[in-house]
Amino acid sequence: MTSYLELTKPRITWLILMSTGIGYFFGHQGALDPLLLFHCLLGTALIASGTATLNQWYERDADSLMKRTAMRPIPAGKVTARNALLFGIALLIAGEVELALGVNPLTAWLGLFTVASYLLLYTPMKQKTWWSTTVGALPGAMPPLIGFAAARGSLSAEAWVLFAIIFLWQFPHFYAIAWMYREDYGRAGIKMLPVVEPDGASTSRQILAFALLLIPVSLAPSFLHMTGHWYLAAALVLGGLFLKSAAKLSRDRSALNARGVLKASVIYLPLLYLALILGSKSSWF
Repeated sequence: MTSYLELTKPRITWLILMSTGIGYFFGHQGALDPLLLFHCLLGTALIASGTATLNQWYERDADSLMKRTAMRPIPAGKVTARNALLFGIALLIAGEVELALGVNPLTAWLGLFTVASYLLLYTPMKQKTWWSTTVGALPGAMPPLIGFAAARGSLSAEAWVLFAIIFLWQFPHFYAIAWMYREDYGRAGIKMLPVVEPDGASTSRQILAFALLLIPVSLAPSFLHMTGHWYLAAALVLGGLFLKSAAKLSRDRSALNARGVLKASVIYLPLLYLALILGSKSSWF
């Protein structure tokens, strides 16, 4: 049972649910519907878990060649490839049914797009081109849209701003990981940017550019009247610290500085979400 849970990548699922909850918070109008929120989070958790499982099923051979993934359940022999495939499909079906029947058709369609773009586009592209990271950022930014659509039944500018924030955030986050584990990725034939251009110059430029672009985009919720003015200060401080870590990596492309960007990204997003909620003009009740 533990091995099957490991296939679902619960730590990543937690981040996905956090982003979904933020979308729901800014999408809901009037009193909170706890049952609707529950169905939304459950359905999202199921499709996220199924997607993670099927991704590991597809990449089982590549995972066996990388030190950081060799002990995942399938390459380690804890779960057979067949069982992982069936488990992943079952989770996806359950998640889609939950969203379609427990929430609304729009969330189910958004969930289906997320699954299809991740598994049918991003996953196979990883062994063909470094542009896979850009493609993968699309399904990666879908959770706020799913949450918003669950609450309101439609999408608006507020939803797309939340989408844009997490879309841009992913690039420094994942490029930092790619730089840290570039030898592993290269061994497995996964064409991440640091593998294609080993000196890291392009990678560090991308990290710096997206960290910089994230700052003005993160300010947009205030101008859309989603939050109070003090959120601007919080977003500027968080964005500045994130940018500082990116600039440090740009000057010195070391694994230590790449880990600094990774840590900054992991801290940045929850704190930005917290600032959004605390400064929000909405409420749960």
